[in-house]
Amino acid sequence: MPGLRGLRLPPAGFLFLLPFLLLLLLPAAPAPHRTSYKPVIVVHGLFDSSYSFRHLLEYINETHPGTVVTVLDLFDGRESLRPLWEQVQGFREAVAPIMAKAPQGVHLICYSQGGLVCRALLSVMDEHNVDSFISLSSPQMGQYGDTDYLKWLFPTSMRSNLYRICYSPWGQEFSICNYWHDPHHDDLYLNASSFLALINGERDHPNATVWRKNFLRVGRLVLIGGPDDGVITPWQSSFFGFYDANETVLEMEEQLVYLHDSFGLKTLLARGAIVRCPMAGISHTVWHSNRTLYETCIEPWLS
Repeated sequence: MPGLRGLRLPPAGFLFLLPFLLLLLLPAAPAPHRTSYKPVIVVHGLFDSSYSFRHLLEYINETHPGTVVTVLDLFDGRESLRPLWEQVQGFREAVAPIMAKAPQGVHLICYSQGGLVCRALLSVMDEHNVDSFISLSSPQMGQYGDTDYLKWLFPTSMRSNLYRICYSPWGQEFSICNYWHDPHHDDLYLNASSFLALINGERDHPNATVWRKNFLRVGRLVLIGGPDDGVITPWQSSFFGFYDANETVLEMEEQLVYLHDSFGLKTLLARGAIVRCPMAGISHTVWHSNRTLYETCIEPWLS
């Protein structure tokens, strides 16, 4: 053919591959967007350890892959009997760097006694960035009941006379006495409680205003509990309900701490930031391993 004489053409195989080689030179398509979940911090309860939460960790990894979950391994076993303010300080030192690395915020899942530790953390940490505080079967308004824990710790005392121990300086050295709430000795409770009466704002103290402001930084308060718990007494304490002097349970909205908005409950409810998730048929030691409970009451709030 005129004009092509002497020109050496590429092999036919190369011409076949040419379109594919051109594709390699095109810009790569952007990677599909992957949802980024806020870190989750888990705080255990009385006589617990991080091992107790292996099922919860598995559930979170399944439903929210890639989530950074930290189950804090502090004050395990008998060390969980240490005074709650001592525990609050230890957990504060552990959660502060996690929060600092998560400018988008974190979620707290706090079980049983750990729910009180977390509520105190929200009060004392000026710059906390907790989005959801999930209180899992926690005696938020205190405990007044005979349980196996109490019988082991104070074998000669019943709930009717435990106030003699708990409302003494010696008794306040035990975590469980820090939230022992005897409805028949309210004056003693208010004067002697070194923890619950303070974070509830039931007793005047110089940090009350700041603590309330800090607590109200939380994005959402999720309260979980149920009538078959068997440990938290009354079980409505998980929802800020508690006994009156006649041992009739008054719900959260009837409690003075709510009516006076002493630490922010009423304000939270008014802005729609309190979620209540009661569930029957779950005993105290399996709240964190029940899959249905997780899917119903916890998973929806782990953004």
